[in-house]
Amino acid sequence: MKYFLVLQENERQTLRILPPGLKKKIRNGLDEILSDPLCGKALIEELAGFRSYKVGTIRMVYKIEKNAIHLIAIGPRKNIYQRAISELRRKEE
Repeated sequence: MKYFLVLQENERQTLRILPPGLKKKIRNGLDEILSDPLCGKALIEELAGFRSYKVGTIRMVYKIEKNAIHLIAIGPRKNIYQRAISELRRKEE
């Protein structure tokens, strides 16, 4: 099955400002996710149903829906999961 990527506007902006080397690694990670969506680690608790893909100290939090990969958040490990939860709560409102 072929998957396509859905980015939130915040994540588009994040990708635009990253250094070129890191941006390339993240794009490679996104290609890996698109070819095998289950390659990321399954998350638990408030983020159950989401997955996390590791690129060095950066994490990408995403959800698989039918043939779409919804990228929820990109950022450093120390705060990415809190940001992802905040983003999900903001979308619910």
